[in-house]
Amino acid sequence: MDWNTQPAISNDAIGSPSSGAADGRALQRLLDELGRLPGIGPKSAQRIAYHLLNADSDEARRLATAILDVKSQVHFCPTCFNYATRERCDICEDPSRDTTSICVVSEPRDVSAIERTGSYHGLYHVLGGVISPMAKIGPDQLHVRELLARLADEEVGEVIIATNPDVEGEATATYLARTIKPLGVNVTRLASGLPVGGDLEYADEVTLGRAIDDRRAM
Repeated sequence: MDWNTQPAISNDAIGSPSSGAADGRALQRLLDELGRLPGIGPKSAQRIAYHLLNADSDEARRLATAILDVKSQVHFCPTCFNYATRERCDICEDPSRDTTSICVVSEPRDVSAIERTGSYHGLYHVLGGVISPMAKIGPDQLHVRELLARLADEEVGEVIIATNPDVEGEATATYLARTIKPLGVNVTRLASGLPVGGDLEYADEVTLGRAIDDRRAM
């Protein structure tokens, strides 16, 4: 969504007049765009839209700038495929991290979930998804080759598989374990403290921390 082209209710609300079409549908376009965001239904979109309409120009401009900045400045780390604002992500650049351990997750948001526990101090590798035959996603569509290259180049003693404990996550974990074990690297899986069918993103810190501490060999 291009917030800079959203027409204003008045010249004082957002700043200078918008370059968008003044067709009287500015509010509806905003509601439509907000409704496309995950977890935002019609009522939530309406509350956010009305908040933005009542906000002063500085608040609206800060939000617009933050959205544009994150789109232009954030990219994938070339090493682990987590989000990064510099050449590599902060975790890969941190010399205090345990380089003998790599935790494999499916999405960047899972890195944040595990980091909040404070129980893990190694490196990460983000697959960019999970194996899903229904969605026609196989190992070639994930960052599996890059993971194997890291295992060949780095002195890694353990790979912790932290995909979600659902059908696709388990299938991905099984494939990775079969692929990595012949390399002589210890492969572990998060313990079953996580609910089956759940997402790491919504697990509380205590449960996720215990799952990391009680991980099992595969």
